[in-house]
Amino acid sequence: MALSLREIAKRFGSHLALDGVSLEVPQRACVAILGPSGCGKTTLLRVIAGLETPDSGEIWVEGARATAGRQLLVAPHERRIGYVFQELALWPHLTVRQNLEFVLEARRVASAARASRVEEALRTVRVETLMDRYPHELSGGEQQRVALARAVVGEPRILLLDEPLSSLDAELRATLRMELARLQRSLQLTTIYVTHDREDAAVLADSILEMRDGRIVSTRHTEPKEREA
Repeated sequence: MALSLREIAKRFGSHLALDGVSLEVPQRACVAILGPSGCGKTTLLRVIAGLETPDSGEIWVEGARATAGRQLLVAPHERRIGYVFQELALWPHLTVRQNLEFVLEARRVASAARASRVEEALRTVRVETLMDRYPHELSGGEQQRVALARAVVGEPRILLLDEPLSSLDAELRATLRMELARLQRSLQLTTIYVTHDREDAAVLADSILEMRDGRIVSTRHTEPKEREA
């Protein structure tokens, strides 16, 4: 399994954000998580990434125990997880190129290899001509693509997407939905995709989970998606 969650619980004050969540995600699968605001979807992603520590339960990443209760056994930067935040979180004072280089520097990638890695990631999402622009000089769709490039430039094993298309109009959303499907096929990444949009889930996911009140209340499988060899 690429990812295994076992009875994960997380509380913020009196609010139980995650209530005994268990989940198995196979290698190269895409799992979509649906549910209303406040049901625990984003908290679940943050716990997987190591940005939040659960109160109890275990997280296993590719066979290695990363979290045991409140004990962080594998640091976030060592989990090789790419994360696209809902608000994108591009650094405004850095160019597109520098946003990606920052990730590689943090991963201690040799400086000689960074330029080619950055160019490859930007070319994959088709924004290689924008590498010297700043985030405020980009359209909403271009910012989404750059955020995706930043998430994959470190060659993650798992990609987490927190409603990355929610702020886009319907036409651009449909275009980027297909781009995401193409990216998923070409990179063969294990992906967890949080969304409110059932069409996003149907197009992208192998299985769809429904969350309510911090729990997974249903799971269904979709039609098998093609994966490139």
